[in-house]
Amino acid sequence: MRRMSTAGASVTGSSVAGWKAVVRAVGLGLSTGLLLLVAGLAVVLIVVPKATGSTPLTVLTQSMDPTLPPGTLLVVRPTPVDDIRIGDVVTYQITSGQPAVISHRVVSVASSSDGSRTFTLKGDNNALADPAPVTAAQVRGVVWYSLPDIGLVNQLVNGSRTWLIPAIAGVLLAYGAVMVTIGIVSAARRRRSSTAGGRRSSGAHRATLG
Repeated sequence: MRRMSTAGASVTGSSVAGWKAVVRAVGLGLSTGLLLLVAGLAVVLIVVPKATGSTPLTVLTQSMDPTLPPGTLLVVRPTPVDDIRIGDVVTYQITSGQPAVISHRVVSVASSSDGSRTFTLKGDNNALADPAPVTAAQVRGVVWYSLPDIGLVNQLVNGSRTWLIPAIAGVLLAYGAVMVTIGIVSAARRRRSSTAGGRRSSGAHRATLG
């Protein structure tokens, strides 16, 4: 009877330990995945724009549907006006010197006798081109790359909350470090327990032979 009770306790203990290991592994996997996601967002929204002098913007209207629907993140890189070509998506100030901007596609380029250039732009979803030609002074840059739906995150981060991504990344990094440490300690304990069990089994075997 004692042997059966001990065996049952051993099985129960193994089951609990197994579930703990599974939960720990799932937690570590989720935290690692979230950490990588946040790190990727930080690179896209903060690191790359700052390193290249680009500006992250969010599409708010449907004028560029379906290419750039609302919620799309645009990373706009400063570009010399001489390098702007028909087909480029250009971000420009609606009124020169004012912060409000719009991002539309260049449909024609005009050059004057003094060498200055103006651009006619049009939203992909608009029937007509923008009403006034865009001058070089209005151009903020050309859309370098875009990511659908990430613009919503950009609005959250840049809405006076530039601390958000680094804070989340720090929390997840700390959590991941704790989980890794727990895993290492648990593995070391299992190795010691296995080694001790092997020694006891070997000693009992020698005693039986003696």
